[in-house]
Formats: sequence, structure tokens, C-alpha cells
Amino acid sequence: SFTFRPAQRNQAKPLIGLYSESGRGKTWSALLLARGFVGETGKIGMIETESGRGEAYVGVPPVGDYLACPIRSSFSPEAYGQALSAAEGAGLGALIIDSASHEWEGVGGVLDMAAKNQAEGKKGPLVWQRPKMSHQKEFVLRLMTTPIPLVIVNMRAKYPMVQVTADIQAKMRAAGKKAPEAGDWIRSETLDPKQSEDILFEMFVHAWLDEEHRLHVTKYPRAIPAFREIILNNEPITVETGQRLAAWSRGLAAPQGNSSLSYAPSPAVAAFITAAQVEELRGLFADCDKGAQVAFLKVAKQRGVTTLEEIHADDFGDVKEWISRRKAKQPAEAPI
Repeated sequence: SFTFRPAQRNQAKPLIGLYSESGRGKTWSALLLARGFVGETGKIGMIETESGRGEAYVGVPPVGDYLACPIRSSFSPEAYGQALSAAEGAGLGALIIDSASHEWEGVGGVLDMAAKNQAEGKKGPLVWQRPKMSHQKEFVLRLMTTPIPLVIVNMRAKYPMVQVTADIQAKMRAAGKKAPEAGDWIRSETLDPKQSEDILFEMFVHAWLDEEHRLHVTKYPRAIPAFREIILNNEPITVETGQRLAAWSRGLAAPQGNSSLSYAPSPAVAAFITAAQVEELRGLFADCDKGAQVAFLKVAKQRGVTTLEEIHADDFGDVKEWISRRKAKQPAEAPI
């Protein structure tokens, strides 16, 4: 059955797309963003497809430790979907996909599936029908519906070749450049991610990185001007970027030192527990009998709380006490 409830900002899971040429800092930038978002002790996971290069930064401050799930032999949409399922079961506070380009152009990916269909004699819509359906169902839809609080999608990128048109000629002349003949092929000045042509439409925010690791934002949420102060254009991503994003996502006031930010909620909006407190509760529940967390979330759901991340900060102490009583097999009132 379907029911309506008050809209909650923490249900708007940020899906961030980063793309660039090789060596521009996608992986490191994603790790910094994730670390700031989950906090010092929060859990970061990476679906890693770059032959281990994504694991090179483990232990490096301020990123520290993170989990990795390698994909090697086949980069099919189904493989990515299975890795996403594993990520959801790992209790991550943030997930990095490094990179998503393999799902499109790698061995077993969408282009490879279409090429095999052609080699088997399929023609017309049949060449692309199953590859694109698999891409939408096993990859895109999974990204859109995952409960993981933050997903960062890294993609390789290129400057594609384009055919010169009258519009391109006019733009080049307006910029003081010599325009080639119409119909000639030139390299585009627009960087395109190596993924499906509509992948960027699914992203909450997307941006490309230059050789100085600076972010060039190509999409902000149009009706949320505060994001221009959270993810800064023409600046490198830092841990503080992730902290600002976490504060917005949870409806909290701006972190200290960012008093100019305009996304603080009204006093009526309650703060939620931190990522570290979420991990502490998960650890406490792990020591309980198997029914403890189920019993707790059943009661919590009746009060509009569906995940540990939605527990109000003021209720943290009561929840810990409830778990202690449950471990001691003592009766306890629902804490929220």
C-alpha cells in the first residue's frame, strides 16, 4: 500500500558524478568527499574497476581506511548490480564507483553486448534492446534507488570529434578563432563522460576536474541555490566539501567556519545522530540477539524512522539504554 508522509531532506540521497581525463584526481577527490560526508570513523566502500589503482590511497590521511569490492573479468550491468547489492549489505555511509565507464565500454559492458548481438546477426532495435534494458535495470535504476546515503560515480572522459556546423563556425569566430570549413571534423571543446549519453541527467550534481584537480560544476540542483556554497565551483574537493554536504543532507546548521552558508534549517527541525553514532549503534546491535534490531526498527517505523540514520540526536542516549536492556533481556519501553 502507498501512504504519504512529510518530506524529509535526508531522503534526497546525493548522487554525485565526477568525470575527467586520466590523472585529474577523480579517485582522490571522491575519497575526500566521502570521508568528509561520513566523518572520521564512517564506513566508505569502493566498487573498484581500475586494476587496483583505486586502492592506492588506503591509509593516506585524511582518507584513512576504506573497503574495496574489485570487478575484474566482466563489467556487465549485472556485475555492477551485484556489487551494489554487496555495498548495501556492508552498511556503508558512502559508496564510490571507480569507475562507471567500464559498465558502458568495458569487456562485457553495454557496447560489448551490442557488438556481440551484431556478430550473431541481429539487426535494428534487437542489437541494442537487451543491452540498454540491462543498463537501465541493473545499473541506472540501482543507483537511483540504493539506500546508501551518498554515491559518487567516477567516469573517464574524452573530447569527442564533432563535425563543423554553421553554429560552431559562428562561436569560433566570436571567440576570435579561425573557423574551419563546414563539414570538417574537429575535436570538441566539451568534455564528455564515457558512459551513456543520458547518464548525467540522473546525477544530483555533476562536474569535471582539470589538471589542477579543480572542480568545474556542470549541474547544480536548479531550485537549491545553497549547493553553490556546498560544492564550490572552480575549487578542488576537500574533506570540508563532504562535511558541508552531510550537514545539508541531514538538515543541520552549517559547520563552524562556514557561517555564510544559507542552508541551516528552522529551529523546529531536529538534528540526526552522526555517522559515528550510527556505527556505534550498529556495533551494539551486533552484540544483541538477532531479534533485537528487528524489534527496534519495527517500533521505530511506526514513528516514521526507517533507518538508524534517521534517529534524532536527542534520542541517542535512550536508544543506547534500550539496547543495553535488550542485551540483558530486561523489558524496555520504545526509546523514540
